[in-house]
Amino acid sequence: MHLAQTGTLVGGGGGLYNSGVAALKPHSGSVMSEAVEYPPLYLEGIEHFNVCDFFEAHEVWEALWSDYQGPSRKFYQGLIQAAVGLHHFGNGNIRGARKLYHSTRAYLEPYGPRHLGLDLEKFLQEFQHCFAEVVASQEEFPEIDIIPDLIPEIHLDPAPSEQS
Repeated sequence: MHLAQTGTLVGGGGGLYNSGVAALKPHSGSVMSEAVEYPPLYLEGIEHFNVCDFFEAHEVWEALWSDYQGPSRKFYQGLIQAAVGLHHFGNGNIRGARKLYHSTRAYLEPYGPRHLGLDLEKFLQEFQHCFAEVVASQEEFPEIDIIPDLIPEIHLDPAPSEQS
């Protein structure tokens, strides 16, 4: 997998793409268990994803995926597909976004309801809500704008331990 960077996603009131990386925080309202260690590239990709830097999230997760041969390989591939799908959606490539929406679900659904601290049922429900107009459109080249408030975020439970 490789994705060429094609531009930035601009949302109302400011850019959705943010070069800063937000700290991972436990999702409020969840029952937190003891902190655990997750693969560092998994966490780095989540940080990029949660600030809508989908291209970088894809790049980081692809580096993890390319060297990984374990049982979570297709899970990582699903996260890559989600990031690329959101990247395409934000850049107006609705046909590409629609295709990646479906492949994201196909890769991630078998890992539900939770995998590597991610509530996949919640994530996929938010992902579906974000892409609802894209999936419903029958037009070949629809013009659909992403709604920033509907973009899903990734929050892990249990929270990541302090890793260096």
